[in-house]
Amino acid sequence: MTNTETTPATTADPTVAAGTAQFLTPVVIGLQALAVNGKQAHWNVRGANFIAIHELLDTVVSNAQNGADTAAERIVALGLPIDARVSTVSEKAKATAVPAGFTQWDDIVRAVIGDIDAVLADVRAAVDGLDEVDQTSQDVAIEIQRSLEKDRWFLVAHLAS
Repeated sequence: MTNTETTPATTADPTVAAGTAQFLTPVVIGLQALAVNGKQAHWNVRGANFIAIHELLDTVVSNAQNGADTAAERIVALGLPIDARVSTVSEKAKATAVPAGFTQWDDIVRAVIGDIDAVLADVRAAVDGLDEVDQTSQDVAIEIQRSLEKDRWFLVAHLAS
């Protein structure tokens, strides 16, 4: 029988971990809220553009969930916990523009764009702030920004005349 010794993973610099968490935690919170609000919008959209918006919102939700997971996993990989429980997201999220009930497609689109804009403010702050803290974490924020801006563009295109 072979005796295999395992060594613990190298721990991250505490300053890098704290800085990353400072910038990426609001991103995780915002993306979690966007995912919930996007699904709410998905269920309640009404009007002539129903199917296109309904299906696009599924993409927005999926992208928000993937971005939240990536950002949260980066924080955890650096050795810190993340709190994105429903109660925390409800308390801290800035994305709250989506109405509760049936809503015409154009109002839903504007509301989701408003929620995306709220998250993008935190993402852009993360991109700027992480430049001096940890460029690997900054790459995470840049990828999230790219995804959000693409989703925003697809939604804005529905409102263009």
